[in-house]
Amino acid sequence: MTTATALNTNAPVAKTLFTGRTHTSAGRDGAGRSEDGFVDVKLAAPHPAAENLFGVAWSACYLGAIELAAAQHKVKLVGAPSADAEINLNKAGEAYFLSASFKVSIPGVDRATAEKIAETAHGICPYSKAVHGNISVTTSVI
Repeated sequence: MTTATALNTNAPVAKTLFTGRTHTSAGRDGAGRSEDGFVDVKLAAPHPAAENLFGVAWSACYLGAIELAAAQHKVKLVGAPSADAEINLNKAGEAYFLSASFKVSIPGVDRATAEKIAETAHGICPYSKAVHGNISVTTSVI
C-alpha cells in the first residue's frame, strides 16, 4: 500500500535536500540501520530506543534551525548552541501519545533574545513543524 499526502497545495514545488534511508527490524534481534551506515543500532523489544532516537534527530534539526533563526534576528552566535530533549511516551486509557520538552542553551545571548530565537527555530525546524499541534512541546532557555 502506497499513500501520499500533500501538506500544502499552495507551496512551490519542493526541492529534496536530503533523503535518509533506513531499514528496521523488530524482535529479539531487532535493529535499525541507515543505508549509509551512519546509524546502526540494536533495538531489542520493547524498543525504548525510539524516543531516544527521535530526541536526537529532532534536536539535531532544531539546533540547525536555531542557527538560522539567530541569523534572521541578526544575532551572531559566539558559541555552539545545545539542546537537551526529553521525549515521553505516555498512555491515557488505551491511547499512547508523545510529549516533549527541550532545554536550550545559546551561549553569549541574553535570555530574552535566546527565547525569541528558540521560538523562531520551532517555526523553521521541519521536525517541530511535523509535530506542531500533535504533541505537547515545552521549551525553556537555560
